[in-house]
Amino acid sequence: MSAAAGGAKLEPGLEGSIERVVPQEWTLVHYDPRLPAVFSTPAMIGLMEIAASHTIQPLLSPGTLTVGTRIEVDHLKAVPAGVTVVAKARLAEVNGRRLIFDVEVICGVDVIGKGRVHRAIVGHARFHAIASEKPAKS
Repeated sequence: MSAAAGGAKLEPGLEGSIERVVPQEWTLVHYDPRLPAVFSTPAMIGLMEIAASHTIQPLLSPGTLTVGTRIEVDHLKAVPAGVTVVAKARLAEVNGRRLIFDVEVICGVDVIGKGRVHRAIVGHARFHAIASEKPAKS
């Protein structure tokens, strides 16, 4: 499954990024009104995951997608709602269907988060079939 569409191979060095303005919903205050309105770690990680996914999605074989399997992240600086952040991903390792990305999120010149995102290439239909078997309630 590591082959990409059109016979191209996924190789280390591929880079991508995604830019977003931090909405209020991505801040800590959205989860708990006692906390400050700063970009939350879960939202930052989500943006890192999307940047990694978007980096290689056009190269994947039809009917496949990537899913997150592991995250190693440091959240280094706080930024408020309303600022623009850029998540960058670089494919660092390819091991069959397992992919590792070096990621960072910047705001202006400041690196506010960095780390590694691990993703796996899976069949879209199989992934949805497995996920739909899980009960909605515990």
